[in-house]
Formats: sequence, C-alpha cells, structure tokens
Amino acid sequence: MLENDNTIEVIGARVHNLKNIDISIPREKLVVITGLSGSGKSSLAFDTIYAEGQRRYIETFSAYARQFLGGLERPDVDKIDGLSPVIAIEQKTTSKSPRSTVGTITEIYDFLRLLFARAGDAYSYNTGEKMVSYSDEQIKNLIIKDFSGKKINILAPIIRARKGHYAELFQQIAKQGFLKVRINGDVKDITAGMKLDRYKTHDIETVIDRIVVDNTDDVQKRISESINTAMHYGENVLIILDQDSNEVRFFSRNLMCPTTGISYQNPEPNLFSFNSPKGACPDCNGLGTINEINIKKIIPNPKLSIKSGGFAPLGEYKSSWIFKQLEIIGEKFNFKLTDPIETISDEAMEMILNGGKEKFSVTSKTAGVTKEYKIEFEGISAFIKSQHDDSGSSTLKRWAKEFMDEVNCPTCEGSRLKKESLYFKINEQNIADLSNMDISDLTAWFHDLDNHLSDKQKRIATEVIKEIKDRLNFLMNVGLEYLSISRSSKSLSGGEAQRIRLATQIGSQLVGVLYILDEPSIGLHQRDNEKLIHSLEQLRDIGNSVIVVEHDKDMIERADYVIDIGPKAGKYGGEIISKGTPKEILKGDTITAQYLNGKMKFEIPKKRREGNGKFLKLTGATGNNLKNVSIELPLGQLICVTGVSGSGKSTLINETLYPILNAFYFNGVKKPKPYKKIEGLEHIDKVIDIDQSPIGRTPRSNPATYTEVFTEIRNLFTMTSESMIRGYKAGRFSFNVKGGRCETCEGSGVRTIEMSFLPDVYVECETCQGKRFNRETLEIRFKGKSISDVLNMTIDEAVPFFEMIPKIHRKVKTLQDVGLGYITLGQQSTTLSGGEAQRIKLAGELSKKDTGNTFYILDEPTTGLHFEDIRVLMDVINRLVDKGNTILIIEHNMDVIKLSDYIIDIGPEGGKGGGNVVAKGTPEEVAKNKKSYTAQFLKKELK
Repeated sequence: MLENDNTIEVIGARVHNLKNIDISIPREKLVVITGLSGSGKSSLAFDTIYAEGQRRYIETFSAYARQFLGGLERPDVDKIDGLSPVIAIEQKTTSKSPRSTVGTITEIYDFLRLLFARAGDAYSYNTGEKMVSYSDEQIKNLIIKDFSGKKINILAPIIRARKGHYAELFQQIAKQGFLKVRINGDVKDITAGMKLDRYKTHDIETVIDRIVVDNTDDVQKRISESINTAMHYGENVLIILDQDSNEVRFFSRNLMCPTTGISYQNPEPNLFSFNSPKGACPDCNGLGTINEINIKKIIPNPKLSIKSGGFAPLGEYKSSWIFKQLEIIGEKFNFKLTDPIETISDEAMEMILNGGKEKFSVTSKTAGVTKEYKIEFEGISAFIKSQHDDSGSSTLKRWAKEFMDEVNCPTCEGSRLKKESLYFKINEQNIADLSNMDISDLTAWFHDLDNHLSDKQKRIATEVIKEIKDRLNFLMNVGLEYLSISRSSKSLSGGEAQRIRLATQIGSQLVGVLYILDEPSIGLHQRDNEKLIHSLEQLRDIGNSVIVVEHDKDMIERADYVIDIGPKAGKYGGEIISKGTPKEILKGDTITAQYLNGKMKFEIPKKRREGNGKFLKLTGATGNNLKNVSIELPLGQLICVTGVSGSGKSTLINETLYPILNAFYFNGVKKPKPYKKIEGLEHIDKVIDIDQSPIGRTPRSNPATYTEVFTEIRNLFTMTSESMIRGYKAGRFSFNVKGGRCETCEGSGVRTIEMSFLPDVYVECETCQGKRFNRETLEIRFKGKSISDVLNMTIDEAVPFFEMIPKIHRKVKTLQDVGLGYITLGQQSTTLSGGEAQRIKLAGELSKKDTGNTFYILDEPTTGLHFEDIRVLMDVINRLVDKGNTILIIEHNMDVIKLSDYIIDIGPEGGKGGGNVVAKGTPEEVAKNKKSYTAQFLKKELK
C-alpha cells in the first residue's frame, strides 16, 4: 500500500462486477486505469469514485435543496478516504441542442460578443460608410459651425417609406403645436382634413423650428431646445434642412449612417447573441438553418397515381375529405386520381401543393346538367409547413419534418445573426467571420490584432482579448486547432467533446480537484497524442489528481501509476491483477503487459489481399475542407482511411460516400456533400454503416432486442408445454406490452427518479426486484431457467445453453465472436459504451446472411477496446473480407492500420491545411511517403 496521507483509499468496492477490491490511488499524479473492455475500469472510476464524490457533494446541500433531488444511492463500497471534489469528463456530456456551439461551450463566443459590443466599429449596411453618433452638445456645435449665417429647418423624422393617408397623424402633430410638416421633400402647412394618397409610400417629418444660425447666446439656447424636442419626436434622430440649397443632413444620438440616416441601437453583448431575440436572425430564430419542403419527398415516384399512394403524406386512396377535394380539383383541371402524377398539369399541381379557394361549374356533356363545385384546399405543402411551424404536437412536427430538408437560412446565410449585428467590425471582420475561422487562423488573427486597434480600443479590449487568447491556446494544446467556434456541438465526436471540456477545465485553473477522464484519446491521431498527454500533465502539475480510463500505449507509458483490472471481462473480471509504475507493470505477466513489452503483438499478414479487381471511384468531392478529392476504392479488400483529426476523413466517407451509396441502394434521403461523379456502384449490392451511436436511449433497449434474438427466445418460451397449457402467446414474454410484465416499473426493471438539474437516476423496482416480469410469467421455465434468468445470462453462458436451437445460437455466437461474451443479454443499452454498441451492431449485421458483395463502413471501431479486444475484432473483420466483402474503416489505431490491405491517407494537416489525398497504397507503400504524418508512425510499426 502507498502512504496514507497522499492517496485515495478505496476499500471493498463491489459495484457491478468488481470483486470486493481494495486499492490505493496516489493523489496529484497521472493515474491510468486499463484492462479489457468490460473488465470493470469504468465501474471503479465512474460508478464508484465519481458516484461517491457526487453523492458527498449533494450531502453538502441544505435539507430543503436535497428534497428536490431524492436520495442518491451510495455506491456499493465499504469506504473511500482522501476523496477531493470530483469532476468527470465523459464522452457523452455535450449538449445536443442546435444552439450549442464550440464557442458557447468554451465561453469564447461570450467574450467575442463583449469585445464587439465595446470595441467594434459600426458600418452602414446601405452605403458601407462608418456610422457616427453625436451628443446633443456636439450636434449644436456642428450646426453653428457648418450652417453659420444660413436659414435652416430642424426636422424630426416621423414616418419612413411607409404607405397610408395619415390624416390622424397630421391632426396629432397640429395638436402638439406644430404648424408645418415636410412631406416627401416638400414643406407644407398643416391644414384641416389634410391626408395623403394611401397607396403610395411617404416620408413625413415634423418641422420643429425654422431659424437663421448665428453665434449669439439666444440662438444657441434656441437650437439646444429645438434639438431636444426633435430628438424626442424623432426617436433620437433629427434632420437639418438647408432652406437655400435644399440639402439635408442627419444627426443621431444613436449610431447612424451620415448619408441615408439609418440608425442602429447602441451595441450591447446580446445584439451579437443568436440565442437572444435582440441579435438572432428573425427568419431562422438564430439557428442558421430553416426547414424547406422537398417535393421529391412528397412525390417520391411521379409515375404512381394519386390513388395508388403517389403523394407520400396522403398514402393510398381512402374515402376521406382530402381525396374528395382532390377529385374536385381533378374535375376542374381535367385529370383523374388514377392518372400518373407526372401527367398532371403544372397549374393543377400548384393548387394541390399550395392550395387555393375557387368556385367553378362543370356541364355534363351527356346529361347537359351544370354542376357547381367549390374548392377550399389548404395545399399539401402548405399543410406540412403549418404543422411543422405551428403544431403543438411533437409527433406531428416529426411527421412534417420527414418531408422537409434542412437548408442554410437565405436571410443570414447561416451566420444566425440579424443584419445589423454583422455590420459591426473589428479589423474588417465581423463576428460571424471570426466564428467561421479555424481555431488556428483565429489564434493568429488575435495575435496580430494589436497592430490594427486604435488606442481607445486597446484600452477597452485588452482584458477581453487576453481571455480569448488564453482559451484559444488551450484548444490548440489539446489538438483541436481544425475546429471553428461556430461548429455545432452535436456534430462533435465523443473524443472532441471531451477534449473541449478538458480545455475548459485547464482554463479554469482549479487546484486540488480529482479529474476522471474516459478515453480522451478517442479520434486523435498519434501525432496529436503528445499534445493531449502534455495537457493532462499540466493539470497534474498545478496540483490536481488525474485518473484516466485508457487503452492507449503512449498514455500508459507516460503515466505515473497504472492499475490493470481483469483478468477477463464481465463476471470474469473485476479484480486488480497488477498495479504500479509503467516499468513495474511491464514486468508482469498480464495481457496488457504482454502487449506493452512485445511478447504478444499483431502479426503483419505475409501477403496483402489482391481484392477482386473491381473498383468504386468517387470523383471531385469538395465538401467542407475537401479540395476536389478523387479516390479509387479497391473492392474485396480491407481499406483504412487515415489522417490527422480534422483532415476531412469523415466528410469524405460519412458525409459524401455513405449518403451516395445509401441513396442508391436504399433510397436514403440524406444529401451528400458536393461531388462530381461516382462509378462502380454495380459491383456491390448493399452498404452498411456501423457507427458508435447508442443502440437505444432507454433502459428498455438491450442487446437481445437490438439483435432480434429476443423474438426467437420469446417464441421458444411459448412452445414450452406449461406455456401452451396456459395459452400464453409471445406477447406474454415481452416487457414492452401489458400482460406478462411487472406493471409497477412497466417492464423496465428500474424506476426513473428525475433529478432536476442532475442526470436522471435509475433505481431497482421494488415489486419485481429488477426481474421485469410478474410472478406468473416467471413460472414458465425452459431448461430450468425463466425468461428473466435468460436475460441475465452473459453471452458466454447463453452460447452453450442455446446450442440446440440454431436460430438463437447463430445470433448469440456472433455476439461472442466480436468479444462481447461478458455482457448479459438483457443489459440496458444506456450502460453500454460506444465501442460496445458498435460491436453489437456489427454482430447484428454478421448474423445476417451476407452476399459476399457488401460494403461495410466502420468509424473508429477500436474505441474503448483493449489490445486483446482489437485482436478479436480484427479476426471477425478479416473473416468478412475473406468472404469477398469490402470493409472501409476510418481509424487512427496503428494496429488496425498495419493489418489493412489498402490505405488512403487524407491531410496533411487538419482544417484548411487538410482535404487532400496525401498517400495511398498498401501499408508498405504508404510508409515510404515523406509528407504523411501517418507514414512516420506506420514505419515504426512495420519494422
């Protein structure tokens, strides 16, 4: 054991699969917890240490505050000593709100708003001139100086370019004691009953005073009073009319264009916020995108008739009011509901889609009778739009969204802000320009900014600019220089979101805190790993304790202390098999140690696969930062797409290639990023994308339901003799429908306690003790096991148990093959890691009959995997490729890259510096490339 005073002592931890472990973790050190997936690393770090830290924090609240939070369960541990305040930086904690961006999470955008409100220069959106604002004293001095000896009128603008007869307005002006008005440039006396042409646009100003300017005290006093009165009626704007030359000049207390007289409010930080009505674009409400009707989604196949379901929102013909209306429209425009939609005239389609009101009569040729018809039809498109915009029902909104596309808002062009906000500039850039820059460019712009600021701006902005620079540098240090601060947080990968939160924490400069991180190296290229490790060391050096759950070789070697949990996963894990400094760990005989010291390693294949000689060619991809990229993918091989973070891999594969293939094989509606052409689609017959999104968001979803093996298990239970005597059907064994489930928890086995401002907490249902089913259902047994017992079996137990039932055995065997033998069939999907969810999807696909012509896309499948798990996964992937399928993996892990047949390396840098194909070919060919960062690391691996 380590010395007590500077350690965190965990005694008797039994959460999930932990086997009553005792461990001393050194404080103020970088500690890595490693081990196979599912061995209990997260159970120790998050479910024991973090959960206890959070519980103790809530204990400090007053009794009044605690009553709203309910009781937080104490983790199953005897004692934890030496615990500091705990901050967990997990992968799934960023907001999914469309209003949340990198800038708002890191607070950089808040400081930018402050900078523009206090130091920005305003320009007119009409003329581009710099806006001016004056005090009343300045206006008086300018009038005396510029109009000395001249006869002037002081005017207050009341109406600007608006239609109306304004009879009441003239009465009101006369009642206020004014005698003259200037209408459309002509000064007129106000007369009784005076009014204007209501259909023309007018400019109206009240004549406040007429005066010859000189420098006497009386005139100065009179001008001051007139300025005050004019400002009151003209809402802080007045006009000076030179009577001789008829020239006008505008003056304003607000910011104002000297030529056209338009004025802006004085800037406040919320004028630049897209989350405030004062700054947000009025058309998209600050989202930057709007939903637009897509006719192709409403009419997917114009060859179909209306009757046979040609209009997707309406479906097939039924006797309803809407189809009666369409028949009447058909009478008017001479078509039948059985005609193909493509033959219907444009005029008729206009009415069907956008609606109309009309009365018309039709004379029957045979009977000679005239029939009166009345159309009052809202229009299919108009109805969908109104449901999307105004409906209170989220179901209807979701339905309407199916027929719409998300497009950039045409008013603000995606900048999210109103027009005035974009005409405040610093060094010729507005706030949206800065938000769209890569963080590396933005950092350079701020470093050069001092040379372009006036002395007054420097005095105001020094502190704000310092804060912004600090935060930008932290983001640069964790390898995120390719992001822009306008990037929506829901589009970030788990690793990126985690590193942004890490940068924010480093920026807060807290001391004496325990940070727990969950695989921060996800999605990070080997080149940037060094930056990340340095950031964690920085956190440690200022006096914090850092615990990292990690599989990365570099991270383990750089740690101060390593804890290896195992020996296997699930119920076969949960023990500490080795602990100490990295050097001490290497001497051990654990699986981790063997991979680290080279006793076990990934064997490089003697011969790379040749493929089947066919290719898929994508030409001219230009989405995001791609620079006219063309790639040729050899089919029947294992292909790796590599490159530093932000180089354009996801844009090329997930946002360009996959949507093209998905649209071709399955009529997918996601629009691919721009490209010129694709060839070779005939050589494959389907595409499958296996990503890391959760397989379900509720405790009801689990591996058994996702892989559909549960349907077969339920059918099996209905075939037992006891079940047939009782007349139970498959629904009796479902926890999603009434009948067989426990009604207290509605079959979920847990009750949800809402925690107001903390994440929801799930507690075991006290009626069924988490078994999900009622007593009668649990009496039905197969081989002595109830349906609940089967759900609680691990996959490893289920494989021999169902050996004689091929349909079930095939599915559970593939789950075992992808290395998930340790999870239970009924494990809640909310407790699965991203890597586990991805492997369950992979198993679901593997258990289907494959054609040997399938194109699989996997995005970083090694996330959350130990070296040994990667070996198991690669065996499965190689089996698929050997059958003739093509697998494309986006990956940073060198062990996977060196096993591939063909590599495409995108780069060389991230963001603007990327978007080109740097290298392609077999791993041996790519390793020789001098420009590729991947090649430098690959060369070491191939030795």
